[in-house]
Amino acid sequence: MTGKLDMEELFLRKKPVRLLLNIKMGGTKYVSVLAKETDTTYSHTVKLLEMFKGYGLVEFDKHGRIKFVKLTQDGAELAGAVDEIVAAA
Repeated sequence: MTGKLDMEELFLRKKPVRLLLNIKMGGTKYVSVLAKETDTTYSHTVKLLEMFKGYGLVEFDKHGRIKFVKLTQDGAELAGAVDEIVAAA
C-alpha cells in the first residue's frame, strides 16, 4: 500500500490535498469537522484518513466517541510542501 504509484494517485486528487491542508491549518480536529471543511462525506474522509495513517502522515487520538486527527512529523512536512505547491499554482 505504500508504493510510489499509490501515493501519486492519492495526492494528485483534490479531496486528499484539501484534507491534508485542512488538518495542517487547524492542528488537531475531529473527523466530522474535517469532512465538512473538505466537502466530502464522512465515510470518504475516514477512508482517506486511514490511507494517510498507513503512510504515517496522521495519528488518531480517540476520546470517547470522538476521534481526533493530527499530523505526524512526516505529515506536517508533506503538508508544508503541498501547501507551497498549491500556493505557487
